[in-house]
Amino acid sequence: MIRIDVDGLTFSFPDGCAVGKYDEWTFYRQQGFQNTAGSSKAVDILCIADDEAWLIEVKDYSSHPRTKKGDIADEVATKVRDTLAGLAVACKRSEDCSERRLAQQALGTRKWRTVLHLEQPPDRTPLRQQTIDPSRQIIKLRSLLKAIDPDAMVLNRSNSGGVPWTVY
Repeated sequence: MIRIDVDGLTFSFPDGCAVGKYDEWTFYRQQGFQNTAGSSKAVDILCIADDEAWLIEVKDYSSHPRTKKGDIADEVATKVRDTLAGLAVACKRSEDCSERRLAQQALGTRKWRTVLHLEQPPDRTPLRQQTIDPSRQIIKLRSLLKAIDPDAMVLNRSNSGGVPWTVY
């Protein structure tokens, strides 16, 4: 069992999954890929399971609302695009053997999958409105990422969507 913590959430991956916290890779941070072309964004987690490479972005607004301007789907799509470019370069240039191997494995999979894991306040009250409509985000993500993953998902702890990991 592999566990990765992101924004106070714990992702638990079964044995057999190859997993990395991509936005903390040495290749991305120390080798400078994050500064490529001015700046490059990164998804939080890369998971390879059953010949699919999962790009997972985590947003937890359960305690604090989103303050960034702009649509979250646009932000996720940019991170997916930049992560794919990073993986293509990391498979040749990463100085970390395990990162290079995981990038090569990801590029060799048959399918790319994208997940926005979005936590929001549990109760909809006049003071705590759910500010991001997950169904709108799914539609927009699928449109923006149709060449990569026309079945992009927006999930949370209550709606796990049949992915190969659990979140608590």
